[in-house]
This record gives sequence, C-alpha cells and structure tokens, in this order.
Amino acid sequence: MKAADLRLKTDDELADQLTSLRKEAFNLRFRAASGQLENTARVRDVRRTIARVKTILGQRKRPGAAGA
Repeated sequence: MKAADLRLKTDDELADQLTSLRKEAFNLRFRAASGQLENTARVRDVRRTIARVKTILGQRKRPGAAGA
C-alpha cells in the first residue's frame, strides 16, 4: 500500500491495520520456516508496509510535524 493511501486513514484505522499486518507477518514467517510459503515476496511487502504505517504514526505524534 502506498504512503499517500495510508495518510488518508485515521490513527485508529492505522493502528488496526498495523495489528493485522503484524499478524500476517507472523503467519508468513511461520509458513516460510515450515516450507509452505510460495510467494516469498509477500514477506518483504508486509514488512515494508509495517514500516510505512509506523513512520506515518510517528510523524503524526511529533509536535510541529509537517503535513500532519
């Protein structure tokens, strides 16, 4: 998901999405370790989306953040 799409969401929506992404990342790691994961690129995509969400949430919490 693109950062521009994430910026349109509220903090609560981002927190919910972060929770679901973390669960998905856990499941993907588990499946990769057991050799059942076919789309290995999804692990990277989820990890990067988690980083995007955390970055946006962090920017909103900082006082005087530009574009918040």
